Amino acid sequence: MLRTDVFTPSRFTSEGSIELHGVKVPYHTVCEDNVFYDDEGKAIASLFSYSYFRSDVKDTSSRPVLFGFNGGPGTSSMMVHVGFLGTTRVKYGEVDDAGLPLPPYESCDNAQCLLDIADLVIIDPVGTGFGRLLDESKKDLFYGIEPDAEAILTFIQKWLDRYDRWKSPKYMVGESYGCTRASTVAGIGSLLGEDRAYSVVFDGLILIGNTVTGRRFFHDFSPVYPAVLAFPTLAAVNWYHNHPSDQTVEEFVAEAKKFADTEYLLALYQGESLQGEAREHIIERVIYYTGVSREYLVNRDLVVEDVDFRSEVARNKGRSVARLDGRITRPIYEKEVDEHTWGQRDDPAEGKYNSFFQSVLCGEVFPKLNIRWDRNFVNSFTIYTKWNNDIKGRNTAQCLSAAMRRTPGMRTFFINGWYDICTQIGILYYTLDHSNLPKDRVFVKGYESGHMAYLGEENIQQVTDDMRTFILGADPTK
Repeated sequence: MLRTDVFTPSRFTSEGSIELHGVKVPYHTVCEDNVFYDDEGKAIASLFSYSYFRSDVKDTSSRPVLFGFNGGPGTSSMMVHVGFLGTTRVKYGEVDDAGLPLPPYESCDNAQCLLDIADLVIIDPVGTGFGRLLDESKKDLFYGIEPDAEAILTFIQKWLDRYDRWKSPKYMVGESYGCTRASTVAGIGSLLGEDRAYSVVFDGLILIGNTVTGRRFFHDFSPVYPAVLAFPTLAAVNWYHNHPSDQTVEEFVAEAKKFADTEYLLALYQGESLQGEAREHIIERVIYYTGVSREYLVNRDLVVEDVDFRSEVARNKGRSVARLDGRITRPIYEKEVDEHTWGQRDDPAEGKYNSFFQSVLCGEVFPKLNIRWDRNFVNSFTIYTKWNNDIKGRNTAQCLSAAMRRTPGMRTFFINGWYDICTQIGILYYTLDHSNLPKDRVFVKGYESGHMAYLGEENIQQVTDDMRTFILGADPTK
């Protein structure tokens, strides 16, 4: 990774205020390197944290702390920071305005910020954002499911020491791979490990864009046909672009899921033995729910593949939809070979939002936080190519289940966008049906959004309202 500086541990502080729910909330921030050392005392890595503290709270023992991060692995906390958690956020416009936004970008005070009810700690893991791996030979200590979780948990322990917050209620907010990270952290924190015990328990997890799995690796979700698990999401994207019925998206998706779980699953199992009227019935229903063409479906033995689907569902408009958010589109490449070669890597959601978010973060938020130095901010780094996906003797769903059973009051809130083709809500449904989680303390809600469920003025209000309800102890799905 290219660097523009020589590493020196740094710490920045600031003060500010924001009006939340009609009340002026004063706060101060501490943004700092959290350095890891080897046995000889040499700095080998740094995790960077952004801490927001409400200033007018005298007794913090009962005040919640939210630890937030994104995923990747290899992604900074940029999206959660200026998307919905921080005191300043991007100002959302139309979701799909058929073009990429160009500077100047708009931002605003985040009226949906949760700082009135909880202190916020936003994390750039090692190798992301301002976090750094200083000794390449030590990457195995940080770049893997369990090593990453150990590093996050070690940081959380140190942070609780530094700011005298051990007695505070503790929550993690993880997005995408951050769901895997949070579940593993919770599992390690509440269990006796091979080398040491941490004894850090969490009151709750908020998981956005699920990657928790009941199988061995975080990208290995289920032995069931991928097309069946993807079906609810594909139906939702089709509903958004083509409106095949007058139902709400929730009603249409529920009907599509019931079809996929029964008739479609059986049809895929039967394969070529399914013939005549029975086969024609399946073809018609799949076209109705997903919007793909008859030619596409027949040529692929009734299997709808989520990558190809992106250039199928809005083909009549000459558009391809985004993997991260099926509401967002781009023009289909004129040459079909280019669409198939490059199209799957050309996600219009990333093109639309990455530069927008980083400009607001680096150009406005960092100056407000008094972060002024030469260190380069790395939004995303391809650490996943070096990532150790193994996990000792258990999967991430078992980690979460173990944590929740050892901590009877712990709750988990899954947030998923209906139009998220990346981490499909059907995979979440399957995971919950095969994970042995205490269902009375697990909450699931779908939103009319994509992978980043908070994108859009209506969505950020709904998501943060529900997070607030959850943190205050009530059911966020009601």
